[in-house]
Amino acid sequence: MSTLDNTSLNLPKENLEAEDFLPLLGTDYIELYVGNAKQAAHYYMTAWGFQPLAYAGLETGLKDRVSYVLQQNKIKLVLTSPLNSGGEINKHIDAHGDGVKAIALWVDDASKSYAETTKRGAESYLEPKTVKDEGGEVVLSGIHTYGETVHVFVERKNYKGVFMPGYRAWNPYYKPTDVGLKFVDHIVGNVGWNEMNKWCEFYAKVMGFAQLVSFDDKDISTEYTALMSKVMSNGNGRIKFPINEPADGRKKSQIEEYIDFYNGSGVQHMALATDNIIETVTALRERGIEFLTVPSSYYEDVLDRVGEIDEDLEPLSELGILIDRDEEGYLLQIFTKPILDRPTMFIEIIQRKGAKSFGKGNFKALFEAIEREQESRGTL
Repeated sequence: MSTLDNTSLNLPKENLEAEDFLPLLGTDYIELYVGNAKQAAHYYMTAWGFQPLAYAGLETGLKDRVSYVLQQNKIKLVLTSPLNSGGEINKHIDAHGDGVKAIALWVDDASKSYAETTKRGAESYLEPKTVKDEGGEVVLSGIHTYGETVHVFVERKNYKGVFMPGYRAWNPYYKPTDVGLKFVDHIVGNVGWNEMNKWCEFYAKVMGFAQLVSFDDKDISTEYTALMSKVMSNGNGRIKFPINEPADGRKKSQIEEYIDFYNGSGVQHMALATDNIIETVTALRERGIEFLTVPSSYYEDVLDRVGEIDEDLEPLSELGILIDRDEEGYLLQIFTKPILDRPTMFIEIIQRKGAKSFGKGNFKALFEAIEREQESRGTL
């Protein structure tokens, strides 16, 4: 495979303010540390339509952990559990519950990515190393970010194997059909009080990102709670990281609830894109996924706000899918309830019909729905 960059890939530079000195080609995988990877894999296959791809564990020579790799179109999840007591993975799960440990980024040169970010102040997580098998070689490196979350840079241009060296193909009989999820649209991080600007500056200085949009407590507030958010993006727009922090409100916000139960900063949600949100959400509901709901009154004047859309309003209303518009077009989005026992991580399903924004017009309805869930948990 030839060297890849924005020019050879013909990737437009969507965020003109971004320096884009790495550059980043896309999200390679998202790794979650979980208490039981075998059962978690069954959940993401059965409920979310992910397909089995690769496996690493005792049978491949690992003694301390096991990992199942799942894929749906361009989305890869790695589910990792410890095989022994003690150790880093156990500590992570004890502190945070199941959660995202690594956001792996596909790059053309993992050694250069490491050098560029660490010389700008990033703390090293993984010095560049090359792993090999009969499929070729993969170069990995990594840096620390907010909380215990890390970025792993993955260079795989000289690899033809199933996932990466150390893994073998996983081909069980059980393979539920997918639900139409296509790629990672964005990944949202929650950080503590007054830490949003610090981490936005980190992405700007260390990784060459630029701010795409910002929301303050006037944009994201209800009668009771508020939060602040800024969206950082790389140059080609393939990697977008909104960063949230709490803001003063009368009651405890969803960000405060998250930080309390996650014991610090971490990934709040993954936004997964689909080309047909009605079909995707219908399939997910049939498989047991629970979504936040908004009052039926939301749909009484939504078309007055967003204008004409291609979809019929009735199925959107029935499913609870939200609609918003910006200068580029409109989007459709919906959010699950927390998918873990702790009220921490959830998943957003999004379909963009030209829109580049993040649903600002839906914030009030969405956060009131979250507050209703918080109230039921006694954490508002």
